[in-house]
Amino acid sequence: MRRRTFGATGWSVSELALGTMMFGAMGNTDHDDSARIINRALDAGINLVDTADVYSQWFAGGVVAYRNATKYRLLGVPEGPVITPECARAMAFGVLAATGADVAVAVTGVGGPGEEEGRRAGTVFICAASADAQRGVDHVFDGDPAEVVALTVEHALRHLGGALRAPG
Repeated sequence: MRRRTFGATGWSVSELALGTMMFGAMGNTDHDDSARIINRALDAGINLVDTADVYSQWFAGGVVAYRNATKYRLLGVPEGPVITPECARAMAFGVLAATGADVAVAVTGVGGPGEEEGRRAGTVFICAASADAQRGVDHVFDGDPAEVVALTVEHALRHLGGALRAPG
C-alpha cells in the first residue's frame, strides 16, 4: 500500500482510507462482518480509518476557488489582486454566506516557485471568521511549493481551531 505524509505531522498514512460510518447501527449491524472488513483493510496496509458519524451535522460544506473569476462571482471578492489579506477575509465571509456555517477559514497566497502579483513565493494570507469575529494572519513560509502548501494547511487549521474555541 502506497503511503503519503499527512501534512506537517510526519505521520505516514495509506493513500486509501476505510470509511466506517455505516458499521453498527447506521448500516451493517453484523459485528463479525464489520470485523472481517476492518481486518482485511488492515492486512492490505490501510492505516487511515475514517470514523466520523454523519458529517453533515458538523460540516456545512466548503468552496475550493482557484480561479479569480470564481472568487469574484461565488465568494464576493472584489475584482483585483487576490493575494491580499482583504481577499482572504472576503473569501472567509463568502464561505460563511454560501454555506451557512458557524466558522470558516480561507487562504490565498503564492505557493511558488515564482512570485505572483508582486508577492514572493511562500507569502500566504489566512483568515478565520465567524458571524461576529475574524482573525487574519500573514505568513511568509520558506520551502518548495509542497512545503508551503503543507505549512499553509497546518496554520489554517490552527486558526480554524482557534475560531471554534473562541467565545461566541
